[in-house]
Amino acid sequence: MSAERLLDEARRDLRRVTPDDLADLPDALVVDIRPQHNRAAEGEVPGSIPVERIVLEWRLDPTGDHRIPGFTADTTVVVVCNEGYASSLAARDLQRLGLPNATDLVGGFRAYAAAGLPTRPGPTPPIT
Repeated sequence: MSAERLLDEARRDLRRVTPDDLADLPDALVVDIRPQHNRAAEGEVPGSIPVERIVLEWRLDPTGDHRIPGFTADTTVVVVCNEGYASSLAARDLQRLGLPNATDLVGGFRAYAAAGLPTRPGPTPPIT
């Protein structure tokens, strides 16, 4: 199976959100899975929560001991990546985990920023 086919299958069950539609979801939990260096360079969606992809399932398991606070299994979760590919796969995994309203942002953060929507500065990169 190809990566494109996996992506197509993942998106079949997602009601994807456009950047303009995101403002109409004030109660959504927006989860930014982009690496820290991308967030630092490009900024973030205001109100989003950064969660590294490697721990996403643990932080968003609605019944898990390591989950972030402030959401339930019924919460709309919008996953954001750079361009809307990895986020589709991640949202599909969150649906399988028990978050039926998990979805992703069409075009990712870059489409959101290109639409002229508000952003906040990302975190300062670590000193190396």
